[in-house]
This record gives sequence, C-alpha cells and structure tokens, in this order.
Amino acid sequence: MTEPQATTTKQLYDYQEEDLQKIFKYLNEAPDDFNLLYQLPTGGGKTVVFSEIVRRYLKQTDKKVMILTHRIELCHQTSRILKGFGVRNKIINSKVKSLPENNNYQCFVAMVETLNNRLNDEVFEVSNVGLVIIDEAHYNSFTKLFKFFKDSFILGVTATPLSSNIKLPMKDNYQALVVGHSISWLIEHGFLARANTYGYNVKLSSLQVGINGDYTVKSSEDLYTDMTMQSKLLQAYEERCKGEKTLIFNNGINTSWFVYETFKQAGYEIRHLDNTHSKQDRADILNWFREKPDAILTSVSILTTGFDEPDVRNIILNRATKSLTLYYQMIGRGSRRLPDKEEFNIIDLGNNAARFGLWDGPVDWELIFENPDYFLENLIDDESIERNFKYEMPKEVRELFKNSKDIEFDIKSAYEKAINNGCKSKEVLDESIEQHARMCKENSEDVFDARILAKELKDDIRDRVRRYSYCIINNTKNYRDWLFEDYYRKLRLRINEMFME
Repeated sequence: MTEPQATTTKQLYDYQEEDLQKIFKYLNEAPDDFNLLYQLPTGGGKTVVFSEIVRRYLKQTDKKVMILTHRIELCHQTSRILKGFGVRNKIINSKVKSLPENNNYQCFVAMVETLNNRLNDEVFEVSNVGLVIIDEAHYNSFTKLFKFFKDSFILGVTATPLSSNIKLPMKDNYQALVVGHSISWLIEHGFLARANTYGYNVKLSSLQVGINGDYTVKSSEDLYTDMTMQSKLLQAYEERCKGEKTLIFNNGINTSWFVYETFKQAGYEIRHLDNTHSKQDRADILNWFREKPDAILTSVSILTTGFDEPDVRNIILNRATKSLTLYYQMIGRGSRRLPDKEEFNIIDLGNNAARFGLWDGPVDWELIFENPDYFLENLIDDESIERNFKYEMPKEVRELFKNSKDIEFDIKSAYEKAINNGCKSKEVLDESIEQHARMCKENSEDVFDARILAKELKDDIRDRVRRYSYCIINNTKNYRDWLFEDYYRKLRLRINEMFME
C-alpha cells in the first residue's frame, strides 16, 4: 500500500502560485502525453514550484512522478526540497540496481544517464508514471528518455528555453511554453539582488568557435593566460571586488590555474576548483569558500548549476561565451538576495553583456523558443562589439599628460565633418596627429622627452586608427598596421617641427 504524502507547511510566493496555476491548467486540460516547458530565472524558485506541483499532483491522482536531473548534486538538492514539501521520494543513482520496493514510492528522482542505463538494460521498470519533470531541460541528454514515457505528461523546467544543441531546438520536443516573471520584476519586488555590471573591453579576434557553437577552450586559454589579460583581471578585482566573496569563471582548467597563481603572487588567498577534484576536495574547497567572507574561488564551468552560495558578492566572467544559457547560469550564482545583500557586481571580461544584453534586461523568451535560429543568427558579432570600444587612457599614462586638458578625439565625428565639408578623409588623421603632438609638447621640456612620451600614446593611436579604418570601410589588419606606422612616423616629425617653431 502506498504511503500517504505528508502535509507541507511551505507556502509559495504569489508569483510562484500564479505560474503553478498556469501549469496545472495544461495538466488538467491538455492530453496525458503533452510536453510543456516552463521558464523561470535562476533564483526564482523553479525547484520549489515543481515540488509543490508534485505534491498537489500526487494528492489528486494515483499516478507516479519521475524527476530527471543531469547531475548528482541536483538529485540530492531536489530530493531534500521535495521532502520539505512532504513528498516522500527515492533517488535512483548508480547504487540502485533494482526497484523491488517500487510500490512504496510515488516519486522518484533520477540522474538521466543512470535511469537510461537501467531502462535500456531492462533491469527495472517504473510503471504508472503520469508526470515526468525535467530539471535544466535545455540540456539535450534528456530527450533519449522520452521514448520510455510516451504516455506521460512531460514538464521541462529551465531558466533559458534555448537548447544546448542548435541542431535540436526545444520547440521540437515541447508543444508550449509558460514564461515566468522576468529578472527585472524579481529584482523590483525584492526576490533577486540588483546587479552592477562593469565591462572591461577585450579584443576577441583571436578566439575560435568550435562545433558546439561556443569559443574553443584552446583559443580561450591562449588569450586569457596572457599576462596582459591576467593583469586586467587582477586590476578589475582590486577596483571592484577587493575584500568581498568573489567567484571567477574561466574557460579552461589551465586558465583557472593561471588565475590562481596570479592572485597568490599578489598576496590574495584563493582556491581553484575543477571537475578533476575528488568529492572530498570539492567539499573542502566549497566549505572554505562559504566560511571565508573575502574568499576568492576560481573555477571552470563546474559551479554553473547545483551550487548555491547566497553570500557571493562578485561574479567575474573571465571568459567569453556564445551560450546564452551559460551567461545566465554564471551570473545567477551571485543573484541571491539576502537581508544584508541587495546588490552584487558582475565583472565582464568577455564582452558578454554587449553580446547578450544586460543580465536584467528584457528578453523575449517566446521568440527564442519559437525561432532559436533567428535569435542565434542575430547575435552581435565580436567585430561589431569591438567597433564600439572606447579607449580609456590608463591613470599612470594620463598622469604623464597632466598638463593637457584635452586628450579626447572623436574620429567618427571628425570624419563625418570632413566628408560633409568636401575634405579628404586623411585630414582627420592629420588633425588627430596635431593633437597628439601638442600633448607631447605640453608635457615635455625638450624634443627628446616629447619623442619618448609619444611612445606612451601607441594604444591610443591604434584605437584611433582602428576607428578611422571602420569609417573608410577598410579594416584589414595589414592596412591598419600600415596606417599605424605612418601615423607614428608623422607624429614624430610633427613633434620635431613644433619644437623648431
């Protein structure tokens, strides 16, 4: 005889109850074999919502529920929350070889690979399953199990209804989408922390895209292990995060170890974590991270799901990604709201906010669900993002030109003015050279000092040359290199002329 479900004392928030009612409308009115997808942002309480769905479903029917996850941590986390709702459940893991006590449970929580192996080997059969809930449904590993539950109502749950495999869109497996409240709404009503996003422009032209549609680990590590990027990361940390709990995401284990060494050498206490660590090492590292208020943890993608440390104050994206799902998963690790935590920082070192929009910006999930190809094809490409980069002179360089009030020069505006006045476009660079030469003269005692000072302007010159090349629609690397050399030569000559005058 089936053991009755205990009565829960947990209460859903109004917005969660509203979503639950929408889902139950499908459960009550749609065919038994209907596939429904439910979207709610990370931190919105997806597991809480579907746990209450399970409780009510079991109370109303005599059928069973199967919940599928892709990681063992999520299995245990889901099982605990279900028990909190009074739902007695059994985890099907690698240790469970058979289910002789099948009838004693109405709810099962299983890892997808384990259940797939058991069902394919015909070791056991879970019968009378009326509802299948798939957590993190955007992963495609779940679809191979659909054949075992052809007569069941399938509820997929995700923060991002965009398939991890562009060749297998979610609309092919789900017939409808229920969209929950937005991130901005959850922030406004006090359920999520407000994000302060700080972007540090990074040139990504060296990155390559792999067959999975995202940047390759190899090309990412070549870029992010470079000392220039390591210095930029350390500078960003010290400017925005110092003294607060910080989580750093990298694309590649080698990059994470480089980050570890960089911070250690700078005198900071930091730990590294990746999927090669033992279960005990992982537990020890995460325990250290929880207990230390100013802990710094550098990792790869291992902490994007199944990890919850509400007191994280800073999320550093020390990588670029073309995965919208990964973008939201990484940032979501810092979005938990606490009584003493109303906001958190996002440090973007991969131009990700420029590619996808701000984390709390509006997103048309219906459009993404129905037309994923359109969404992916219209993502802003890296070259377009970099066109909008604005060079900011480092403080130490600005100090060398402290006698110059005006150091800015708008190439695009100057170009448009020149064209409208019928002048040659090259006059724009001549005008820019004039300003740079004047800056060198104003901050030097003689021509030799000025020519040495001109070397400090090379990054500014490259930025101006790049902007000019966009204006004239000739953006080849060879042409930009030639323009730079020509510009620098003319600058030195103009400095000589100024001192002779």
